[in-house]
Order: sequence, then structure tokens, then C-alpha cells
Amino acid sequence: MNRRMIVNMIGRIVMLEGILLLLPTLVALCYGERANILCFAVTVVVAMVVGILMQLIFKPKTKVIYAREGFIIVAFAWIILSVIGAVPFVLSGEIPNIFDALFETVSGFTTTGATILTDVESMSKSILFWRSFTHWLGGMGVLVLIMAIMPSDSGRAIHILRAEMAGPVVGKLTPKIKDTAKILYTIYLVITFTEFVLLWIGGMDMFESAVHALGTAGTGGFGVKADSLASYNPFVQWVITAFMLIFGINFNLFFFMIHRKFKPVFTNRELWFYGALVLTAGGILTFSIYPVYNNFSDSIRHAMFQTASIMSTTGYATADFNTWPSMARCIIFVLLFVGGCAGSTAGGLKLSRVMILFKTITRDIKKMLHPRTVSNVKMEGKPLDNEITSSVTTYFALYMGLITITFLVISFEPFSLETNLTAAISCVNNVGPGLDMVGPMGGYANYSSFSKFILTVAMLFGRLEIYPLLLAFYPRTWMKK
Repeated sequence: MNRRMIVNMIGRIVMLEGILLLLPTLVALCYGERANILCFAVTVVVAMVVGILMQLIFKPKTKVIYAREGFIIVAFAWIILSVIGAVPFVLSGEIPNIFDALFETVSGFTTTGATILTDVESMSKSILFWRSFTHWLGGMGVLVLIMAIMPSDSGRAIHILRAEMAGPVVGKLTPKIKDTAKILYTIYLVITFTEFVLLWIGGMDMFESAVHALGTAGTGGFGVKADSLASYNPFVQWVITAFMLIFGINFNLFFFMIHRKFKPVFTNRELWFYGALVLTAGGILTFSIYPVYNNFSDSIRHAMFQTASIMSTTGYATADFNTWPSMARCIIFVLLFVGGCAGSTAGGLKLSRVMILFKTITRDIKKMLHPRTVSNVKMEGKPLDNEITSSVTTYFALYMGLITITFLVISFEPFSLETNLTAAISCVNNVGPGLDMVGPMGGYANYSSFSKFILTVAMLFGRLEIYPLLLAFYPRTWMKK
């Protein structure tokens, strides 16, 4: 166990967070929020000093990172990032309760978008910007950003990428992991800026455009209004619908398109499944809610927006779907589980895992009918190793166990079954809104501090896909052999 390398790497991450906190400090300066300038400045100084000291004191003898170190670095980095990120909320007095501040920060970094705020419109500009900026940082992953902009010290940094990036299989786009990280963040930045420009053209002011572009890119969902996006014009809503769907796609496919390799894109079965599911769910929702609006244009706009929002786990809303018919709410409930494509900024189970699970079930049924038949589970026309299919099945069991435990632990709260169940599902899947009290026009403010802490932990487990945190706190992980 290379403990010095672990602490040294976390020190780099803390220092980087200090540098990134200069952006909301600049926003506070631009809007004349003097108290917040001091709050952010103090946090910047603390983060920088702590980060630099961690690097100076813990200089590693060897800089090689193995899988175990990769998981531990990712787990503790996200915890420390969240704790430091919560400091400005507390110091500014806008979220004075530490459990509330930590909930809001973790919700931001994990791109969940669940909130304890009941009057978001009264918040200062710099705090609102920091909330949404945490979405953008957490969407692609802070450690991926570290690898993109800082000198690479380890020949095995792929272990960090695999521990932080979502999906059953993570690989390199280029021979060097640093180049892969640069490509991913360049694509991410370009698409985010494109959305910002379109929202600005569509009628949002510059600040609102920036906040919503950051929130969409990270598939997080923090905004600046209590009604989310309901009061914005249809053009803005359609733009955000499109970009929510775009950010739910595997970023590797954008890399192929840039290099004019269109065959891997058009033959990608996960992408086809994603498109088919969006159209099917959107179509059912459209006809289900048509009697509510009596207008096909409004019905399809709200239906497609909510389909994109829930599937990409962004969590924005243009309507209160708590008031929609039972069929529509059932569709939304199912979509809470699914998520976007592997290798995207979306949360959830991931479509590739859903496909592998169904293919595994089909294979097992065939074996029961024809015991001598030899068949493999295939993805993109290639047979998968039994190790991958087994890991997906194990992950699904852990995933359902995590939802069940979270739901049972918060079930003492005096809220409806629908509220507590969808709160657990939504936090584990990093979606944000659920049904009933935690619906799109509600929130998590009424939960006790204990339940908020449990849901905070659930968000972290969901974003890091269970294993990094599980291994970090498993005693045998820290043994020398």
C-alpha cells in the first residue's frame, strides 16, 4: 500500500479545489457580494495551504498507483472535496447547518441535484454559481481533471480513471491516460459552452445561461428559480432537453465523431437502446398527459423534457409531474432506475448494465432449455468475459441492496412510502427529484439531520458506483498483503 502516494494525490486535489474556488470568488466580486468574497477567500487559502502541506510532507518514494490505491484515492478525495466545498455555504450563513451544507455540496458534486433549499431565489449569485459549478466538476470527475492538467507521475493512472468514471468497462481513448483525460474535458468544455451560447440567445441572461449550462453538462439540475425551468420559454426548454440527452451519451462516441469514425457510433447498440427508450417513454408520457394540457405541443414538450431529465439524471423540471396521471408517474418511477449511457455524466444503473443483465438472463434461460448449448453474452457484437457479466450481476445485487438499506433506514420519517422510497432511489441514482414530497417542486428540507446524512452517503455511494467507498472502509484493504 503506497500510503504516501495516496495522501500526496489527495493533497493535489485539495489544492486544485482551492484554485477552482477562485471562480465563485470572482463572481462574488463582480456582483459586489463583499461578505461572500471573504467566505470564499478563506476557503481558498485553507484549501491551498492544506493541499500544499499534504504534498510537501508526504512525498512518495514510488509514484506507481495500483488498483487498490486508485479506489482509495477516489473515495477519500470525494469526501474531502465535499467537506471543503461545504465551507462557503456555512461561512456565508446561507446554509448554516453543517448537515444541510454537506447534503447540498455532495448533491452538487455527485450531480444529484437534490436540495434542502426552500427559497433558492433569495440566494446570492456567488453561492448559486458554486452550487452549479460543483455539478460541472463532478460530472466528468475532479480526478480526471487532475490527470488532464497536471503532470502525470504514474504509469498506472488508469486505475484512478476506472475508479471514478461510471460504467461496467472503462478504457483509454489514446495510449496515454493524460491525453485521454484532456480529450474528454475538451469535448465536455466545448459542448458546455455551446449550450451556454444557445441559452443566452434564447433569452436567459448571462448568469442564468452559465448556471444552467453547468447544471446540464454535469447532469445535476441545480437552478436559480423555485419552479426549476417552468417559467422559461419553450425554446430554452427544448435546448436544455437536447443537451440533457447529449450529456447522457457515452463521451467516447463524440471522440469517434470528431475523428470521422462514424461506424462505431451508428452501430453502437447502447446508443440505439438509449434513443429507443427515450422515444418510447416520451411517447407514452405525451399521450398520458395530453388530457392535462389539451395541447399536443405542450404535452410533447413537457413529456420529452421530463424523459430527458430523469433518464440523464439531471433533475430539471418544466412541470410538477406529481399532478400527472398514474401511468405517467409510473413511467417516471421506472426511469429513475435506468440512467444514461456508460461513459456519460449521467447517473443511474447505466443502460449498458441493463442490456448485459437482460442478455445474461436470456442466456441462462437458453441453458435451462438446452443444457448442452454454448452461448456467450455479447455487447457490440463481441463476446463478454464471464468476469464482466459476473461483475455486473454482483453490482446489481449491491445496487439494490444499497437502495433497500437506504430506504429502510430513513423509513422512520413521518412521510409517505412514496416519498421515502423515491428519495432513496433518487439519491442512490443521483437523479434529484422523486415523487410526492420530494417531487420536482418539493425538496429534502423536512428530513431530519440523520436522514440527510444517510442520503448524503447514499449519493456518494451512487456516484462512485459503490466499490471505491466500500473498499476504502474495508479493513483488509489496508493490510500490507
